[in-house]
Amino acid sequence: MKFAHMADCHIGAWRDPKLKDLSMQAFIKAVDISIKRKVDFILISGDLFNTSMPPIEYLKETTKKLKELNEKDIPVYIIPGSHDQSPSGKTMLDVLEEAGLLINVFKGRVEQERLILDFTLDKKTGAKITGVLGKRGMLDRKFYEHLTKANLERAQGMKIFMFHTALTELKPKEMEKMDSNPLSFLPKGFEYYAGGHVHIVKNKTFESYKNVVFPGPLMPVNFAELEKLRRGSFYIYNHGKLEMIPIEMIKVYPVQIDANNRTPEEVYEMIEQFTKAKDFSDTIVLIRVSGKLKVGHPNDINFKEIFKNLYAQRAFFVMKSTSKLTSEEFEEIKISSSSVEEVENAIMKEHLGQIKTSFSDKEEEITRKLIKTLSEEKHEGEKVYEYEERMKKEIEKILEL
Repeated sequence: MKFAHMADCHIGAWRDPKLKDLSMQAFIKAVDISIKRKVDFILISGDLFNTSMPPIEYLKETTKKLKELNEKDIPVYIIPGSHDQSPSGKTMLDVLEEAGLLINVFKGRVEQERLILDFTLDKKTGAKITGVLGKRGMLDRKFYEHLTKANLERAQGMKIFMFHTALTELKPKEMEKMDSNPLSFLPKGFEYYAGGHVHIVKNKTFESYKNVVFPGPLMPVNFAELEKLRRGSFYIYNHGKLEMIPIEMIKVYPVQIDANNRTPEEVYEMIEQFTKAKDFSDTIVLIRVSGKLKVGHPNDINFKEIFKNLYAQRAFFVMKSTSKLTSEEFEEIKISSSSVEEVENAIMKEHLGQIKTSFSDKEEEITRKLIKTLSEEKHEGEKVYEYEERMKKEIEKILEL
């Protein structure tokens, strides 16, 4: 038995069109490799798309590739991820399943408040596949808390469990504050646990849990991931053996600058030293500057000229990160809180009363209401002008205009 395990394809991620296309090309390349390696089927453990309503051009290309797999008799088994679904649970995966291009294995029923999952049988290999979808904000936890595992554990044969959640036992140190579920939430005794959601490349076997695998994204989706992973990846399981398959769509050249006790001009010169006279064809250049400048302001670093030079050196794309760059002249808001609500509270308390308003006696209360209103997303089917009009009315109501 041979199968491919992908996750977190995030087709359509990134805002820039050039980078957006890379996620689509990464999926196409992974499918082509799977076909060439003659896999029996493909698993996708959530987040095929980056949004529940992907752009039509990416939906078209994805459908074309899924159709090719269908014609070659290579089934695709999938679970929806946190990005695949709208707040109401609607997903484009339902349309693709209805067209016979993939199979959602999150199937079952609820009896006496218990979730009973059914297996999906792969006809070619006899593999029994099931799993639990992923939801934003760890809302999928309730599925695991109410999951009946006895029937799954009693079943005989080759069993695969798909999941889209972080596991406490496999979280790397940099994700220690990330919400996660314990490994014990998963049923025991399966041959393969196909994970997704956490963008790490890792596989490990535990007692009663064999081959717990996170394949990583097919294409990194942010600055930090590009810096750490450099490329995408997926796994191929071949008769008990695991092989990580790298997906390198483009080269990545990271530049890390320590700005401590330096001037903006010195930082500029350091970046020049790292990048001068290099050919950056088909390369994403990442510039991370951190530390505290001796004088001046972070904006005094001539990044415009740096970017101009790098693109003249044929760089595919250039990005910078200065989130950890400060200076003596730059007033930093120091907050030790970890939750979004605590951060908002700290910022509000630090800045209340700095601007004269007609509602100074209840400024904090009104500010909270405005934050809540402005954080609301568009309703499904709501047009942009309707959303804007609704927001306007809500704000006028709060401000009593």
